[in-house]
Amino acid sequence: MIDDTSIYRSFTVTSIIDETNNAKSFEIKPTDNIPITYQAGQFITLVFPKTNKEDRRSYSFSSAPVLNEPMRITIKRIANGEYSRQLFNHIKPGDTLISSGISGFFRLPDQLDHVRQFVFLAAGSGITPIYSLLKTVLHTTRLPVVLIYSNYSEEETIFHSELLGLRSQFPERFKIEFLFSQSEIQPRRLSKFLLHALLEEHAIPLQETLFYVCGPVNYMLVVSISLITVGVPREHIRKENFNTRQHLIKPLPPDTDAHRVKVFINNAQYEFTVQYPDTILAAAKKLQIQLPYSCEAGNCGSCTATCVQGTTWMAYNEVLMDDEIKKGKVLTCQGYPVGGDVVLQY
Repeated sequence: MIDDTSIYRSFTVTSIIDETNNAKSFEIKPTDNIPITYQAGQFITLVFPKTNKEDRRSYSFSSAPVLNEPMRITIKRIANGEYSRQLFNHIKPGDTLISSGISGFFRLPDQLDHVRQFVFLAAGSGITPIYSLLKTVLHTTRLPVVLIYSNYSEEETIFHSELLGLRSQFPERFKIEFLFSQSEIQPRRLSKFLLHALLEEHAIPLQETLFYVCGPVNYMLVVSISLITVGVPREHIRKENFNTRQHLIKPLPPDTDAHRVKVFINNAQYEFTVQYPDTILAAAKKLQIQLPYSCEAGNCGSCTATCVQGTTWMAYNEVLMDDEIKKGKVLTCQGYPVGGDVVLQY
């Protein structure tokens, strides 16, 4: 039973689409039929109950809400992925999935006055949120779009035919570079030199282009460094990262004293004490207080709250931009109250 203060919602799987041999799309809808809003590029966090605990995993939407498409998440089966294999092998239409919420900052900006072009870089299943974003840009703006998409082969390329269809629909505005590392004709793996060459080939105005990057951790690291070295402003590079590996070494907060934290979420209010080494999220979990989270590594943004009073210090942040931090956004999985008590609003 989901009450008014619960963060949990249930979704019914209405359809499953085979995308490749190792990827499927799952169309879902709220079981209670109460509409839920989300934005292109965001993700849903699914909850998997286990004995005396629960695990959470986040999956991006490949659907574009502005096009009134059914809510759809696309998942690639990972060899050692406990829950991707469970979803891929056992979930069927009519089954129910439990979610702790929809979140994500891998979104389009509210204002596009300063943007002349979009460049999307994806590897493998990293295409999922990017597919949602580029459909939205193509259908709602007149801006040019370039997609650089890396895969092992054409057969393993998720949305290959759909992307070709979009290129035919928007031939003057949408350019695609498919890179296949296992191609027998011309194997191509994205490198710093190839990326720079592609940017020059497409005459990308670096200072007025937004770059969206999604894929394996090392892929995103190479792409980000390559873009910065060629002159792309850091604030023009948006990354989506669901890596759940925890940091081995955490920097010490400037204040390790105990402070009170008051949290407002849905129709509930909680107040508890937080002291290093526990983060705000860790302290809440010990008290069985339900707060949103997923990766717990400062990478995904599921745990984001707004600090409306006091100061919250973050050990790591791979999600929030400077302007979002100025507005008080904090990651509770990496956040500690410093200098006194704090108040958080979800």
